[in-house]
Amino acid sequence: MKKKAVLTVICVGVSCFIAFRLLSNKEKIDERKKPAGAQDIRIPVSVATVVEEHLRVGLIKTGLVTPFKEAKVLSVTSGNIAHLRFSLGDNVNKGQVLAVIDTHIQELDLQKKESYAMKLKRDLQTYTELLEGKAATQEKVNEISQNYSDAVNQVQQLRRQIADASIKAPTSGIISTKPVEEGMYVGTGGEITTVVNLSRIKIQADMTESEVYQVSQGQKVKITTDVYPGQSFQGTVSFISPQANQAYNYQVEITADNDKNFPLRSGTFVAADFSRQTSRNVMLIPREALNETTRNASVYVAKDGKAILQHIKVGGEYGSSVYVLEGLRIGDQVVTSGQINLRNGSLINISK
Repeated sequence: MKKKAVLTVICVGVSCFIAFRLLSNKEKIDERKKPAGAQDIRIPVSVATVVEEHLRVGLIKTGLVTPFKEAKVLSVTSGNIAHLRFSLGDNVNKGQVLAVIDTHIQELDLQKKESYAMKLKRDLQTYTELLEGKAATQEKVNEISQNYSDAVNQVQQLRRQIADASIKAPTSGIISTKPVEEGMYVGTGGEITTVVNLSRIKIQADMTESEVYQVSQGQKVKITTDVYPGQSFQGTVSFISPQANQAYNYQVEITADNDKNFPLRSGTFVAADFSRQTSRNVMLIPREALNETTRNASVYVAKDGKAILQHIKVGGEYGSSVYVLEGLRIGDQVVTSGQINLRNGSLINISK
């Protein structure tokens, strides 16, 4: 009986031991199968340190030479060209007569209208005197007065048409087109020629958003061209468009004197050097640190083992870097690779 009790105790002890081991093994297996918490994953990234440098703006753009002034000469009356007083390439002065329209018919008509107006003037004087003696009616005097006023207006219009027949240069310059010849008929508004003034020139260049904020009105610009190797000209920024075009470019205009020894023609391509030394230091970060465009820029800042999303204000590009106006401090570390896997607050492991 005593022996049987001992065996029972031994069996119970063995069973308890086996149960304990099975339970322990199950907990270990469950622990191995348990997925690792997202908070334990560290994403490998590369970083760069925000540095401060003295800014030198280096900006060279291709521009196109255009005339300082360009005017189409149009006829303000119609008729045959009696005289054409210019040839292609002629230098003309403002106010110089370039063409004369035949006004023979208008001159004959003017003589008739002037004679008729003089007759009505005499009639008006006569009937006014008769009215004072009560030998004429007021209605008759009013009728003659209106006819006389109309005749005077017609005379003035004909005189203006005859005067307009002498077509004058609106500006000094060079004759660049000759679409008409003597004897040809031109209608009102018909083109006679184009006068181009190249004593000074304008240079037009298109700039991106980041580039246009690097130039200022009145800034001096160095102009060079392959047409005159080794020769340079100086221009001044005279206009910066306040609005972008459909290609999101801003037009910048430069004016310069046209050197008589090295004249530039309209349509010539030139290089406009806007480079200048500034007096300010700026914060620079690699271009690849930006998560979006410079218009809506943000970066991830590495801090205490985490990636912190930081919105910044970018001033423009500087080589392979961009300079930051707001949102960062010197010495901050910004993520330059691995951003695609990051969210605000993600754990990171900085690659050496």
